[in-house]
Amino acid sequence: MKASVKRVIIVGGGFAGLNLAKKLANNQYYQVVLVDKNNYHFFPPLLYQVSTAFIEASNISYPFRRMFQEKANLSYFMGHLLNIDTQDNSIETDSGTLKYDYLVLGMGTETNYFGMENVKEHALPMKTIDDALHLRNHVLLQLEEATRSTSIREKERLGNIVIAGGGPTGVEIAGMMAEMGANIGAKDYPTAQRGTGNIYLVDGGESLLGPMSKKSQEEALKVLLKLGVKVQLNTLVKDYVDDKVILNNGEAINSATLIWASGVVAREAPGLPADSITRGRRILVDEYNKVKGTENIFAIGDQSFQNTDVDFPNGHPQLAQVAIQQGKLLAHNLVNIAEGMPLKAFKYNNKGSMAIIAKYKAVVDLPKKGFFKGFFAWIVWLFIHIIPIAGFRNKGKLAFNWFWSFVTNDPTLRLIIRPGQKRHD
Repeated sequence: MKASVKRVIIVGGGFAGLNLAKKLANNQYYQVVLVDKNNYHFFPPLLYQVSTAFIEASNISYPFRRMFQEKANLSYFMGHLLNIDTQDNSIETDSGTLKYDYLVLGMGTETNYFGMENVKEHALPMKTIDDALHLRNHVLLQLEEATRSTSIREKERLGNIVIAGGGPTGVEIAGMMAEMGANIGAKDYPTAQRGTGNIYLVDGGESLLGPMSKKSQEEALKVLLKLGVKVQLNTLVKDYVDDKVILNNGEAINSATLIWASGVVAREAPGLPADSITRGRRILVDEYNKVKGTENIFAIGDQSFQNTDVDFPNGHPQLAQVAIQQGKLLAHNLVNIAEGMPLKAFKYNNKGSMAIIAKYKAVVDLPKKGFFKGFFAWIVWLFIHIIPIAGFRNKGKLAFNWFWSFVTNDPTLRLIIRPGQKRHD
């Protein structure tokens, strides 16, 4: 590495970090090292499709080293961040210590259990590929056990699924689980069904899809109720004990499956100045995504909190598009730093939000063109979520597998491949 070339370490290979790295590929000014505990990037918006056995995990994931082939200035380092030494300009990982000229934090978020230890221990989160595969195995194992049970109450416990959180993830899982139960469970596990087991969607707000439009919220509720999902609003999960989901209204739902999609908190970045951390453990940054109280550390994506954008004075939503745009702009600004040019402040270009609810049912909110729903919205959702995977070189395979699974209502991925392996958060 030439002495004049600066080293950029990116911690986290999600949307933010990966887009930054790709934009700096083959750049003459920087040597880039991407640090991540997993050796692959994955596409979180389609995680629940893996958990419900509609697509393979390999369809939404791709190895970093494969991506970085023929990009001489990009490299991958497997490791988990343990500490940042701002004086020494180095980071400590569980695989060794790395020096940096510029450090970029893009580690995203992790599941927030709000201090409920029983929920943390026994609920099923939906943040990683491991989580999705574990959930798939868990649901299939409950169905296998239900086929052997002769007790109606036991079948009910095994068949009941409670989903905590009525945001896009919770709504999408609820709709897909309902489709899975109606179209797949009845075929594969007829003796486990027999009218036992329900899907419950619980949320503390007054409506589903809280950040979206009222029309989207109403459509989501209507579709889910039609699918048989039992929606409980203004209701929170209080505890989870002995396969009983205890709600704050005093009700207890007998269920072997609690799926937790109720909140996130930014991942820890030990070593940063204490006053640079704000609510939700997010990192305070300026208009250029530079961390407060530092000179050469940046934070992008869900982990960052930026209140300088006039349209988002309370910070940006923790969405993929924000992370992608921040990653790309930071790459541009790092080049400007190297060339002595002025930096460009970040301003989020809101492209709208969308959520799939069930088969051929989705909702889309666009900033200027408004709301639309139904089959067309479902098609838009599908292509919007497949186009970013183009770089994975398996876009066609994903589209074909996904369409075939939906058309036939009979995907072939119902494999219990890790039934004995415990989940590691």
